[in-house]
Amino acid sequence: MFRRILHSIALAACLLPALVQSAMATEGRVVDAATGIPIAGATLVADGHAVPVDDGGRFQFQATGTVFARAPGYRAGSFPIAALPAANAVLRLEPFTPKALYLTVYGIGASSLREPVLALIHEKGLNALVIDIKGDRGLVPYPSATAAAVAGARQVTTIPDLTALTAMLHAQGIYAIARIVTFKDPLLAASHPELAVKRSDGELFRDKEKLAWTDPLQPAVRDYNIAIAIEAARAGFDEIQFDYLRFPDSAQRLRFAGPTAEKDRVAAISGFLAEVRHRLQPYNVYIAADIFGYVCWNLDDTGIGQRLEELAPQVDYLSPMLYPSGFQYGIPGYRNPVNHSYEIVRLSLENALSRLKISPKRFRPWLQAFKDYAFDRRAFGASEVRLQTKAADDVGVDGWMLWNPRNVYGDLEMKPPPARQAAR
Repeated sequence: MFRRILHSIALAACLLPALVQSAMATEGRVVDAATGIPIAGATLVADGHAVPVDDGGRFQFQATGTVFARAPGYRAGSFPIAALPAANAVLRLEPFTPKALYLTVYGIGASSLREPVLALIHEKGLNALVIDIKGDRGLVPYPSATAAAVAGARQVTTIPDLTALTAMLHAQGIYAIARIVTFKDPLLAASHPELAVKRSDGELFRDKEKLAWTDPLQPAVRDYNIAIAIEAARAGFDEIQFDYLRFPDSAQRLRFAGPTAEKDRVAAISGFLAEVRHRLQPYNVYIAADIFGYVCWNLDDTGIGQRLEELAPQVDYLSPMLYPSGFQYGIPGYRNPVNHSYEIVRLSLENALSRLKISPKRFRPWLQAFKDYAFDRRAFGASEVRLQTKAADDVGVDGWMLWNPRNVYGDLEMKPPPARQAAR
């Protein structure tokens, strides 16, 4: 017995140098593939661990397998470490500006909606698609092991195979964004009332749409949404986007699992995103947060836990919803926002950027492609959409996304992106 133990120790000693050598020591730079300019502060992950990247794009690490690299404004890249030189390795990322349309849980499954959207993407030089993988009513439309535990969450299947869907989109050069409606979830709330937001009398809180919400302070709620995000990342989505990433905006007195003063709300939302970032680190996927348009202006948390300064460090992209119809009080100098679509988008983005002092590439806004509901009921057709997209382009953000809950976008007037951006 003792002899066998000695033999095992000797064998391990012989193998140790080889194991140490297999972890390649590598140093180099991350650069823009088009210009060769270093990319400051890119995200690198090797062996599941973050690798620091300085302002000159320089890095060094010791790891095996594959190193993941990404930076806002670029397609994510994967690089086999064994193929990299030990010194002066160059990781080239392709510039990319997503310009997206949106499909709901049902839209992605209905050929009468999906096919016109895909055709429009190709005809108008767009290059990205946002898809609900957990919708506004808690539906999860693909065979999800996570959602199977929640009554009703799997009642429809409009995406039979999530991996096949992303492969199909990538084959067409389309950047795939998975939208997860996070804390607004009537199905999880009904299945597990202990996880729901309650009224002061202990009954389930329901919003103006009569839909229940889950409690952002509850670890089980957070875990459920993160597990769905991991399924999307494994299926090959390029980006995971969290919507309804907030406390409900209600005048009612509501009950949660803990204190909900402003500092608590802010800590809960930014803390959730920090957990998302940690849990998704092994996957080469971007993380985005949808936020209210007025968050670009308000210095407090808008009563819902969203404050720019705490959100920005936790995500790759901030996606404010800059629908003119949503700015019911206007903005400084512009009382009627639907008469000033360009100014609403441009000034909101510029105000947010002046506060954060970060690259405009960290923003990708949602823009309005639906009929006004708050002012004069005007249609937001091609000309109104073009005013908004021009404003976003003029600021220099990383593209934009068009929202229409009916998934009907009409005849958009778009300028095709440069060929190198359209190619995968």
